[in-house]
Amino acid sequence: MEKNLKQKQSTVIRVALFGPESTGKTTLAKQLAEHFNTTWTPEFARDYLQEKWDRTGKICDVNDMLPIAYGQNELENNSLDSANKFLFCDTNLMVTKVFSQVYYNFCDPILEKAARKHKYDLIFLTDIDVPWEKDDLRDKPEQREAVFKAFKQELIDTNKPFITLSGDQETRLQRAIAIVKDLEKAIQIKMAPLDFVQIQEHGVSLDNIQKQLNIFKNGIAKTVLVEPATVSNGILKFSDDDFKQKADFFDANKANLKLTKFVPASGAASRMFKFLNEFLNDFDIENESINGYINRKRDLDLSIFIVGLEKFPFYKAVDKQLKEIYPDFKLLERDYKTYYFIKTLLSSDYFDFANKPKGVLSFHKYKTHIATAVEEHLHECVSYANSNGSSNLQFTVSESHQTQFESIVEAVKPKVEEQSGTTIDISYSFQNKSTDTIAVDMKNKAFRDKNDKLFFRPGGHGALIENLNDLDADIVFIKNIDNVIQNNLEAISLYKKALAGVLIELQQQVFQYLNQIDNSTEEGLEEIVEFAKNKLNIVLIDGFSKYTLKNKISHLKGILDKPIRACGMVKNEGEPGGGPFWVQEPKGAISLQIVESSQVDTENAKQNKILASATHFNPVDLVCGIRNYKNEKFDLTQFVDHNSGFIVEKNQNGRPLKSYELPGLWNGAMAKWITIFVEVPLITFNPVKTINDLLKPAHQLKK
Repeated sequence: MEKNLKQKQSTVIRVALFGPESTGKTTLAKQLAEHFNTTWTPEFARDYLQEKWDRTGKICDVNDMLPIAYGQNELENNSLDSANKFLFCDTNLMVTKVFSQVYYNFCDPILEKAARKHKYDLIFLTDIDVPWEKDDLRDKPEQREAVFKAFKQELIDTNKPFITLSGDQETRLQRAIAIVKDLEKAIQIKMAPLDFVQIQEHGVSLDNIQKQLNIFKNGIAKTVLVEPATVSNGILKFSDDDFKQKADFFDANKANLKLTKFVPASGAASRMFKFLNEFLNDFDIENESINGYINRKRDLDLSIFIVGLEKFPFYKAVDKQLKEIYPDFKLLERDYKTYYFIKTLLSSDYFDFANKPKGVLSFHKYKTHIATAVEEHLHECVSYANSNGSSNLQFTVSESHQTQFESIVEAVKPKVEEQSGTTIDISYSFQNKSTDTIAVDMKNKAFRDKNDKLFFRPGGHGALIENLNDLDADIVFIKNIDNVIQNNLEAISLYKKALAGVLIELQQQVFQYLNQIDNSTEEGLEEIVEFAKNKLNIVLIDGFSKYTLKNKISHLKGILDKPIRACGMVKNEGEPGGGPFWVQEPKGAISLQIVESSQVDTENAKQNKILASATHFNPVDLVCGIRNYKNEKFDLTQFVDHNSGFIVEKNQNGRPLKSYELPGLWNGAMAKWITIFVEVPLITFNPVKTINDLLKPAHQLKK
């Protein structure tokens, strides 16, 4: 046997099994080789030590380590000649190295150097969550945990690309197969092994990473606007009596429906306080007056904040805290009082409002208490999203914020339930990390953090289509966390229930027609076509009238068997954000969509003119039907326009980067839904985008 520890070079993809004794390495190596129709390298030490035991009755000692390493290396090099694309190695030199260190507290420098130098495209670290199987060559089962930690630490210390495999034999095999398939794709695009491991551990699809990198390279096609949706041209307009009738229809038909209110609430309130943070960073209390700062910066927002200070719902709490911090607070000059007020409001040692989620902030001041946005949503939920004395509410939150939400819910839920006579089932969901997107630098190369790791950012609220998809509900009411009101809850409920009435009425007719279509008869098709065109605003494709009966039925079923959403639209008051438009899809079809300004080519004069002529604005006031006519849940991920995401420019520790945001929840993520737009009063739209919005009448207690 030639004493050689040099690893033969090859284009074969090498995967090593790495871990303590009796963790399934041999079994998995055999299974993977069989699945991928290739060979595997067995463990040289087993035959070597068995022969030694049979011959001498002695077990392994430190002098066996180097001979085992030589034999293992030769087996691996020889196996390459018969490998078919992949080689699965039951063990490798690093296993021998770790055993030498653990058992004998020594490793021959020749072995140590070679073990570190050997490279594998991937290493599977086999966990110890499988039963110990005793044989002549295995001992010390009580030390499995310590030995496993030594194996894992070795991989970390040497910066090797590894993924831990846990679970039973079948679970490990299926996960390993999926990972190896992805590994092959990664190698084809010349992705570094450590990057591949990071992507796998993050749970992001490799295919999605490739698509995102291509989007950065090629850009995103802009939405082609045909014309704005207007009243009588895509937007329904109702009288007060009409709204009452639709709301009554909802109430009359909700008994057999499971209703859920869905509230996106994961973001922190940092943007609400942006101008106050800028003030603290730029203002010098010792050398400038606040009025001087306002004039210098032309900071109207700060001026409004100071004038309305005592009207904010948190004023008394902050004022009380200030008097505890500064015993002589009453004697301070006005500028110092204002400065310390803002500082205490944002300080992490006290209120830390800019780093908390919007939902837990003080929003409204009542005669008896201060209410948060979370509490207001509970009141709304029992007001319109209730059936048979029960109501369901889900907040999408950041995991780190959940306890703050739960604390408020625990305090106010019993009171709301008692007042309303309705029980509320409250749940929480998180934005799945697998929906995070990769960031790139300004040259479209993968952006890396200070540790040279790939940098991922949340995929935006479009990722919440998966959370919505997981809901067990018939009808879902969607409203943003900050869009609550202090006054006129009864009116808000009327319009929300009216939207639900519109949806259910149309949904019942759609379901009737789909059942009729299943009978595959010509009778009634013309009526269905007129309904689709006039009630659902669906533009049929050219040449539909010339289709065969079979193709007509297939096409009609395809355009009707979809989730339905009824969207409230308010008159355009100059608010930034999306609006309702007729758009032309890539294949020429025309449909109703909610479009953000960033989706439009504003350098195109014609497109910019259409954008500017919009009469209505999207207040994110939706009611959704997410079951089909067979009472089965739709897979909402199948109705997403994946070409309608956004590229945004951000900053990480002073370094610019570009990030991809998934198609928006009510934009591209719902692009293939049946869409109904209804004009609703401006009173239904009261978001709190900056802290000064809380000074508006809708957020102040009526006298």
